[in-house]
Amino acid sequence: MTQEAEGPAFLQVLVLERIERARNMARYYVLSIEPTLFEEFALVRRWGRIGGAGQARIDLHPSPPVAQVELEKWLSRKRRRGYVLRPDCERRTSGDGDGARPFKRSSQPERR
Repeated sequence: MTQEAEGPAFLQVLVLERIERARNMARYYVLSIEPTLFEEFALVRRWGRIGGAGQARIDLHPSPPVAQVELEKWLSRKRRRGYVLRPDCERRTSGDGDGARPFKRSSQPERR
């Protein structure tokens, strides 16, 4: 790992979706590793129905490798349940956009 990836700017985000039109199912699941103020790393999990507020849970880990192991476990679990990576989602570090929005807002016209 480069020093930049180990520094306070480290951020990894994965966005998963599960859409089954026949069952009226449209769900998202976001996994991210984020630094905390206390030199720990948080595995943040956000999930819910696409277009809804959803829920979140934060699990603290002492180092990025430990958090990465947990992220991989959750990724494996979700893939077994039919979730797939959103096509425009890639593993990335911060600095190239937040990438954390699990869904697009409705296409209502902007108010001026």
